[in-house]
Amino acid sequence: MSSADVAREIRSGLPGTEEIVVDYLSGYLVDDAGEDEDVLQITRNMLESFANEQPAALEQLLTRLGKILEARLSARAKTSGPRKLEKALEMGKTGAISNTIAFTEGVDLESINKAKASKVDVKKLEKQEAKLRAKIDKRARRDLYEGSKLLDQHRKQQTYEEAFLKVNSLEATSLTLAHGRRYGLIGRNGVGKSTLLRHIALREVPIPSHITILFVEQEIVGDDTLAIDSVLKADVWRDSLMKEEAALNAKLTELDAEGNDKRFVDAREEAAVRLAEVHQNLSEMDAESGPARAASLLAGLGFSEADQQRPTKSFSGGWRMRLALARALFVKPHLLLLDEPSNHIDLNALAWLEDYLQTWPGTLLVVSHDRAFLDAVATDIVHQHSGRLDYYKGNFIQFYSTKSERDKKLLKEYETQMEYRKHLQAFIDRWRYNANRAAQAQSKIKILEKLPDLQPPETEETETFRFPDCDKISPPLLQLSGVSFGYTPDKLIMKNVDIDVSLDSRIAVVGANGAGKSTLIKLLTGELNPLSGQMNRNGRLRIGYFAQHHVDTLTPSMSPVSFLASKFPGKSEQEYRSHLGNFQISGMTGLQLIGTLSGGQKSRVAFAALSLQNPHILLLDEPTNHLDIEGLDALMNALQKWNGGVILISHDERFITTVATELWVCGEGSVSKFMGDVQAYKVR
Repeated sequence: MSSADVAREIRSGLPGTEEIVVDYLSGYLVDDAGEDEDVLQITRNMLESFANEQPAALEQLLTRLGKILEARLSARAKTSGPRKLEKALEMGKTGAISNTIAFTEGVDLESINKAKASKVDVKKLEKQEAKLRAKIDKRARRDLYEGSKLLDQHRKQQTYEEAFLKVNSLEATSLTLAHGRRYGLIGRNGVGKSTLLRHIALREVPIPSHITILFVEQEIVGDDTLAIDSVLKADVWRDSLMKEEAALNAKLTELDAEGNDKRFVDAREEAAVRLAEVHQNLSEMDAESGPARAASLLAGLGFSEADQQRPTKSFSGGWRMRLALARALFVKPHLLLLDEPSNHIDLNALAWLEDYLQTWPGTLLVVSHDRAFLDAVATDIVHQHSGRLDYYKGNFIQFYSTKSERDKKLLKEYETQMEYRKHLQAFIDRWRYNANRAAQAQSKIKILEKLPDLQPPETEETETFRFPDCDKISPPLLQLSGVSFGYTPDKLIMKNVDIDVSLDSRIAVVGANGAGKSTLIKLLTGELNPLSGQMNRNGRLRIGYFAQHHVDTLTPSMSPVSFLASKFPGKSEQEYRSHLGNFQISGMTGLQLIGTLSGGQKSRVAFAALSLQNPHILLLDEPTNHLDIEGLDALMNALQKWNGGVILISHDERFITTVATELWVCGEGSVSKFMGDVQAYKVR
């Protein structure tokens, strides 16, 4: 019976149990439990919060664990009572007993060699043995808080200065993460960045067991739990202690009413002692500040006080993703893994997250294509490419500068050696068969053979997107005049909106989540109709709409080529493949199932479909999500060259600054032009 068997039982019995709890219990039940502990009761207390309305499943799991651990528990019970000595010992003969026998495992240090004078300082030895015994006892009695590995800072520094992780998905490379550093993981779409994070999170690579890991990848499951309670329950040890404290207080209240019978007095004393221990543990982890910390995290991520008291099931997927991020920040694991965290939050929340992560006490590994975010957060950049990982100190700007210089140096070294090789080869070819110069030719051959075999440096991959030029149509193209909208007349989302869109328009719409940005886009597309006001639209106008959740518009079971053919019939397969090539979907990628493509590749397919509409105006809702840095550069260049109008919603500061010439702010029921740039908006 091993910890893996126990972990497997827990996962199958209660599938919703968090991985950190499974890891702890599997190690605790097999190796760490004290002799006098009721391990099954402690296990029950830990798992009750995950059982929810499945008490029968919990009981069945505990029964199976009891059977698995039966032999170990029986052996522990036998060794915990009094034992008969193998040899009789006359207590009167104290001279034959070592002064340190109580601190060792029964070894008589002084009587081993009676004829020889001991050179050991007995007092120093007693002192060291006492320290060792105290350390062993402390380890045996360590509570769940230490078991969950939320250790003190000095303990972390001793055990986690660097973790060397051999990554199975990469060839002949390793991932080195130092404590306290914040790493930005970058690379092309489809290179395997998210897969690498998943390998680390599932511990499919060798990671020291005491290092806690949290991977924020999926949104939390919505239920009746309030948003703030969902964050508080993320710290399973704090949640367990709070429940135990409530149970002990209730038990003491019942016992106080039972009178002064000895058994009730003993029970009260036992409960009071345990309650004092619980209070001590809660005080050490600063549990009292938990609600305030949770509320601060949620407020920073855009949750109002009213939102914090709403059940999680009432939030959309994007907001539940924010809840998952808040839970991770609240727990503070040793290693926090984030996959494109900026995709789900607005500019204001992104600015808060940047400030918060700059003081992150542990290690951070984040996949992001947002250059401004990486510049603000990262202390190191890990570049994943060509089956290896390259490391750079500093943020993205420093990475780009260092990499450019290094590439220039490598290219110069390669070209210099190629010229030298060419010179040697020319000499050899000319004089190899000349009797007078044969020796010199042989010498040159040896020099040539000893030269290091340099590989040509990788060329910087560049991408180009191309949108077809639109035909000119007379204005006005699209106008909203005094428009008001709400899903009910008594609760308007926006009122008296005036906006005029032309072929020259380059408008960025910003504002907090829920302020009405997507509603404005839907009004412009005609998907929603205003309650009042006037909307004018040119009859020949074609609008291309890139939705934030564009993946929902694609068919996972079709290839990009067949998807375009089903939406825009009438072309040959080669024409579709050529068009996809305009957005870097080339070769066999165009024939793969869309469901197997990375997020960035799916975005490229969506842009290819969008361009086949030959639009006059592009409405782009978070178009930068999932695009890698090269793809983002290509999109910006294509939009700058395109002759149609653009209205975009984005959290990417660099994208807005490059593409947009106007900034409009949604908020407080209105849409108004902002007189300033993105930086001014972020600090206002």
